[in-house]
Amino acid sequence: MTGVMWKELTAEDVNRRASEGAVVVLPVASIEQHGPHLPVGVDTILCKAVCMAAARIAVQTSPVVVAPTLWCGMAEHHVAFGGTFTFDIPTYRAVLLALLGSIKRAGFSKVMIVNGHGGNISALNAFLPDFDRELGLMVRATTYFMLANNRIGAVLDRQKSVMHACEVETSMMMAVAGSTVKPERLGEAHCPGFTDVRSILANDVQQFRSFQAITPSGVIGDARTATAEKGQALLALCAEALAERLIDASLWSHG
Repeated sequence: MTGVMWKELTAEDVNRRASEGAVVVLPVASIEQHGPHLPVGVDTILCKAVCMAAARIAVQTSPVVVAPTLWCGMAEHHVAFGGTFTFDIPTYRAVLLALLGSIKRAGFSKVMIVNGHGGNISALNAFLPDFDRELGLMVRATTYFMLANNRIGAVLDRQKSVMHACEVETSMMMAVAGSTVKPERLGEAHCPGFTDVRSILANDVQQFRSFQAITPSGVIGDARTATAEKGQALLALCAEALAERLIDASLWSHG
C-alpha cells in the first residue's frame, strides 16, 4: 500500500497498518491571524503539507500513517487581531488525550505529534508526562520548523529561521496554496527589529503579550522577498528533516 493519509484509507487498511507497527503522525496546528497577506489557516495548511511530504519519504523505509490535522491550538496571543480560534489548556489537553486514545484503540503504539505552531510548544511539552502515564503509548512530539532550523537559513535572504507570517511561511504558502496569498499586500508584511522570534521570549521575567502589542502588522520577520521557489525548497528541507526522525529506530526503542 502506498497511501499515507488515514482519512483516505479503509478501516481494513488502517487495521493492517496497525498490525505492521506503523508510526502515526498526528499534525497539530492553529487557525490564527497571519498578517495582511496570508490566510488564517497557514499553520494548519503547512503542517499538513510537511507531514504528508515527510510520510511519503519515510514510508519507503517503514510504515507511516498521517492522522487528520488538529486545526485548533493555543493562540490567545493572536486573538486581538481577529480571525483566530484558540483552546484553553484543559480543553487542549482533553482533546489531545481523546485523539491519542482513539489512535491507541485502533491498535497503534507509536505516535509522533508534529506541531506547526509556536504557541503550542510549551503546552505539548507539559502534556507529555500525562500522555505517558495515562495512555501507555510511545508518544513523541516535535515542531517541524525547529527540526529543520539549521537547514533553512541558506534558502533565506532576510531571516535566519522561521518567524511569523514571514519569508519562510509566505514562501511555503506560495508553493503549497498560492491562490490564498495576497501579493498586493506584501509591502506591508514586515516588522523591523526582530532577527529571531525566540527573542520575544528571551526575558528573565515573563508576562503575557498580545502580538498586537509586538507587531502592528501581525508579522514577525520580513515576507517581502518570499517566492514560491524558496517555498518548494523549504518544504523539501522540512519534509526531509521530519522523515529522518520518523524512521529513526532509536526514538521508538523504548517507552
